[in-house]
Parts: sequence; structure tokens; C-alpha cells
Amino acid sequence: MIQISNTVTIPEYEIEMSAVRSQGAGGQNVNKVATAIHLRFDIIASSLPESYKERLLKLSDGRITKDGVIVIKAQEHRTQEQNREEALQRLQELIKSAIALPKPRKKSKPTRSSQRKRLDSKTKRSQIKTLRGKVTDE
Repeated sequence: MIQISNTVTIPEYEIEMSAVRSQGAGGQNVNKVATAIHLRFDIIASSLPESYKERLLKLSDGRITKDGVIVIKAQEHRTQEQNREEALQRLQELIKSAIALPKPRKKSKPTRSSQRKRLDSKTKRSQIKTLRGKVTDE
């Protein structure tokens, strides 16, 4: 069971994990040991609440496929168990980030002094630019 919030958990059987060979340099074990973990989690077929599913599917994250499957590859660590923990933690963070509601924006007005300063700087700048014009002899 992966704990997402106080009320929401994901059962282990909904997460598909497979061990694959890691990329990059690895020395003697590179062609023998499958230490990287490929995690797949189907959002649509999961037991997550509908609100969670909608928010996850709306995310524009490269780890979510068009079919609504989260694919995470963990290969930072040298052991399969550490990579498995890393992949599960990344899945948990991704779901938590999707369900976090953004703080509503409060409308604010600029202060009178800031408006005055802005207009003063604009008039000063326009005066500088008009002085750059062609000089006429009279």
C-alpha cells in the first residue's frame, strides 16, 4: 500500500514494476544485472478517486502517456531495491503534486505612489527620446 493522503492509498497490485538493465557505464555487471526499475501505473483503471484521476490526466507531464499510464524509470542507485523505493516515491510525489490545489490569487491595485513613479519615469524617458531627434539650425 502506498499512502497518498490520509484517506487515499494505492494497492500494490495496481502498480506494475519490472526490472531492466540500467543505461550508461556500469563496469562488470552492466550486461548481467537488471537493477533499473520500470514502473507503470494506469490512472484510468486505478482505484484513485475521480477528482485525482481528472487532475492527473490534465497534467502536462512527459511521464504520463496519451493512454493515461504513468511510466517512471528509476536507475540512479546500484541496487534494485533502492531503485524500487525511488520509483514508488516519485509516483507518490507526482500524485501529490497533481492534487495540491493552487492558492487562489487575490486581486490587488497598484499604490498611488507606484503609479506616479511609473508615469514620471515614462515622461522622463519620452523627453530623453525627443532630445535625440534631428537638430535644426534656426
